[in-house]
Amino acid sequence: MESNKEHEVATTDAITKAKESSGKGKRVRWGVPISKSQSSSSSPRPPAARWRKGVAIADFVLRLGVIGAGIGAAYQMGTNEEVLPFFTQFLQFHAQWTAFPMFQFLVVATGVVGGYAVLCLPFSYVCIVRPYALGPRLLLMILDIVMMGLITTAAAAAAAIVYLSHNGSQHANWIQICQGYANFCQTASESVMLSFVAAFFFMCLVPLSALALKRN
Repeated sequence: MESNKEHEVATTDAITKAKESSGKGKRVRWGVPISKSQSSSSSPRPPAARWRKGVAIADFVLRLGVIGAGIGAAYQMGTNEEVLPFFTQFLQFHAQWTAFPMFQFLVVATGVVGGYAVLCLPFSYVCIVRPYALGPRLLLMILDIVMMGLITTAAAAAAAIVYLSHNGSQHANWIQICQGYANFCQTASESVMLSFVAAFFFMCLVPLSALALKRN
C-alpha cells in the first residue's frame, strides 16, 4: 500500500513539473511600450486642434487690423486742423479737433483701442501655440466686448458731428462748415471711417472667441 501511494505521489509530481515546464515555454513576451512622444509624433493632428489653431491665427490677424485702424484713426483726428487763408493774421478762422468734444472722445477711444490691441498680441499668440487654452480666450472675449462698445460709441458720436459739418441743419439754423473747411472735414471723415473699421474687426473677433470656447 505504501509503495502504491509513493508511486502516485511521484506520478503527480512528474505531471506538475511537466505542466510548469510547458507553461514556461508558452510564456507571452510583451514588447517595449511606446512612449507618448513617439505616439504623438507618428499620429496626425486631430481636426479639432487644426480648427482651433486656424481660429487663433485669424484672431491674431484681426488684432493687427485693429492696431492699424485704431492708431490710424487716432493720428488722423489728432492732427486734424485747418486755417482759412483769406484772412489776416489778426482775424482768422481756425478749425481744430480740440474744439469738438466728440472728436476728443474719438481720439481717446481709438488710442485706447489701439494700445489694447497691442497688449493683447501675446495672449493671442498663446492661443495659437496652445489651441485648447481656455483662460486667455475667455479673457480676450470679455475685453473685446468692452472695447467694441467703446469704439462703436465714439465712432457713432463723431459720425454725427461729421454729418452735421457736411450737411448742416436747416431747422437748427446750423450752416455747412465743410464748404469752407474742406480738408478738415475730409480728414475727420477718414478718421471716422477707420474707427468703424476697427469696430468691425471687433465684431468679427467676439464671435470667433465664442466659437472657440464652444468647441472647448
